[in-house]
Amino acid sequence: MQQLEALRKLCLALPETTERLSHGEPTWFVRGKKTFVMFADHHHDDMLAFWCPAPPGVQEELVRTEPERFFRPPYVGHRGWLGVRLDVDVDWAEVERIVREAYRLVAPKTLAALVD
Repeated sequence: MQQLEALRKLCLALPETTERLSHGEPTWFVRGKKTFVMFADHHHDDMLAFWCPAPPGVQEELVRTEPERFFRPPYVGHRGWLGVRLDVDVDWAEVERIVREAYRLVAPKTLAALVD
């Protein structure tokens, strides 16, 4: 699946990132511990997407202004995580920015500084 491979490439390009299954889906971690991206292949609905942490207020703004591309994911949405659809016309440059920001939010400062 090309969306998964493209997302995997973006995530694994970041420092000290690992991938393993979590809840049956590919998930990426910083130093094997902190989750920064979860793939969602129709996990709870009819969407192909990924979930990731977002800065305060970003989830609400994107879901409000672009609901065809962004959503509040189950389980983690109440903590400000963002759902990003991959079954629509995807702007991969934007996805890369979102993934890098998610990484910076959970990575230790020394690693986050490497992607600034």
